[in-house]
Amino acid sequence: MPIKRFIVSILVFLQSFISAHAAKEQSYAEQKAWKELQDRMPENYRLTQDQLPQEYFWLWKENQVHVDYYPRPNSPAKVILLHGVGTNGRQMSLVLGHPLAQAGYETMSLDLIGYGLSQYPKKSKIRYEDWVQLVSDFVDTEAKKDSRPIFLYGLSAGGMLTLHVAMQNKNVKGIIGMTFLDQRNLAVKKGTMRFSSLSSMTLPSMKLSAKTPIGNIALPMSLVSKMYALSNDKDALKIMLNDKTSAGNTMSIKFLNSYMNYRPKHEISNFTQCPVLLTQPAEDRWTPLELSQPVLKQLSVPHQVVMLPNGGHYPVEAEALEQLKKSSIEFIQQNLKN
Repeated sequence: MPIKRFIVSILVFLQSFISAHAAKEQSYAEQKAWKELQDRMPENYRLTQDQLPQEYFWLWKENQVHVDYYPRPNSPAKVILLHGVGTNGRQMSLVLGHPLAQAGYETMSLDLIGYGLSQYPKKSKIRYEDWVQLVSDFVDTEAKKDSRPIFLYGLSAGGMLTLHVAMQNKNVKGIIGMTFLDQRNLAVKKGTMRFSSLSSMTLPSMKLSAKTPIGNIALPMSLVSKMYALSNDKDALKIMLNDKTSAGNTMSIKFLNSYMNYRPKHEISNFTQCPVLLTQPAEDRWTPLELSQPVLKQLSVPHQVVMLPNGGHYPVEAEALEQLKKSSIEFIQQNLKN
């Protein structure tokens, strides 16, 4: 066996072994990272003991998907919150899940497989299309429970994920995204990846590697993306980068390739399911408004853009968080009437 192939095989085996045998937390009560992160947020966004969400695991195929849950049986709507490639479900509960619950809405923040506290058989098997189908199936599960309308919220890569889900799911009433990134667009690819000047080499190499055992190797997300721009608060950024369940996570080359080259079931210009709200952080150093414009220009459904004053990509700034809450509630209320 050639030495290069032998080394790759050993690396893949070790990563699979570590992934399969790593002791994972079963509850965010056991984790320090999110508690340290919320200390960087305004005081009224910090969860006290009696404000913590319920936690449960939802079985999807062979995966146990962790859910932060604020039940509100009398609420007029449900909101499902989705993170991106540098965050997790608990961090979604902090920025919007709990604020919406306080406003009377039932919220569920998911840990997508590969992130947060969700349990999965093998990280190397996870693809972006699994995320799309997982969320769509979760929406269907919630829709079967009662007739309340369902809204989706997504931060960062989670924004486009809401659109991809709504393209194939008729149970979505409206979507709120913090960036809509169509990775089929080369300018978007280059704008979100690290070392974009090398994209002419790295993007084709990733495609080729994804077809070989090398594609099973997990890479730090901070190495391949502009994770250094995740938060404009240096202390918050440090906390998140050290958190292996969010910004400090690793994902396989095959997952990255599936995300960067995902082809939705319908073209954006043909999307008719529901209205769209973009809540764009005004000081986003990772994905500024211009990177969402290619999607916005193609939308034929009602859509609007609200800027979040002083907000970074993952906003911890008071003005940004208050505007996010206000505009999200207004969007939900407006579309409950339609």
